[in-house]
Amino acid sequence: MCRLFGLLTTDVHPADAWLVRADRSLLAQSHATPETAQRDGWGIGWFTPTGRPHVEKGIHGAFEESERPRFVKAAEASEPPLVLGHLRHASNPLNLPAEKLLGPENSQPFDSHAALFAHNGSIPFPVETRPFLGVHEGQVRGVNDSEVLFWLLVRNTEETHDPLRGYVHCVEDLVRVWQALGHPRLPPFSGLNVLFAPSPSDLWAFCLWTGDHGPGLLDAGRRYYEMTYLASPHHVIVGSEPFDGERGGWTSLHSGQYLHAVRADGHVDVKTGAIPLPRTLELDPPPT
Repeated sequence: MCRLFGLLTTDVHPADAWLVRADRSLLAQSHATPETAQRDGWGIGWFTPTGRPHVEKGIHGAFEESERPRFVKAAEASEPPLVLGHLRHASNPLNLPAEKLLGPENSQPFDSHAALFAHNGSIPFPVETRPFLGVHEGQVRGVNDSEVLFWLLVRNTEETHDPLRGYVHCVEDLVRVWQALGHPRLPPFSGLNVLFAPSPSDLWAFCLWTGDHGPGLLDAGRRYYEMTYLASPHHVIVGSEPFDGERGGWTSLHSGQYLHAVRADGHVDVKTGAIPLPRTLELDPPPT
């Protein structure tokens, strides 16, 4: 289970204040405790002046001696207006050897040469989901189930021309896979917490999970998958948990909610709402 960071801003400064220097920065979250250390990779992505995504990645924990200087350098180099950050604690639905899980192709954010994406959670049936990727199935390079979800969202967004509707279709596709397998004990997903940036001025955050996964890393008063954001007229910061100790300024995104932020005319507009999932959608296994 991973950690997410997203920034959309009118400012010109890099995101290292939140990625590195804040008391609950993404770097601080990477080694909150030895038991919860995010050891399986990291990534920071932004858009170049030409509008193309650029991603810097590591394959071990951002806090480790071999990775920390590169993480800090990438944070300092990150270019507004939009920056995504990710810490990876690898899921392993394919039951692969630990060494097979690591590699730059498995670290996030992922990009499609047009969009950036980061995910916290897991989908337990990535092989069975791949046929739903359509023409994008051949784009999968690693063994990370989150990459399958990424291309599924790309496909559904291309077909609907709307990331919100595309996300809903992803949830429906994952439930279809689960139903076709006979409603196994595992739910269709543990978490579908997603940051998705289809352009340098457009940031979406989706929060949805099943089950109980305990508290957050640095704030035991929050649920692990409960997302949060801090908004002003000139920026929005969104992530897995607050990036500083000033809890009063942060607003929660609960399971079943989304955030959409758009940068235009020198300000950032933020909208939140309920993800329009069908009421009849099955998300949990039947009781045993």
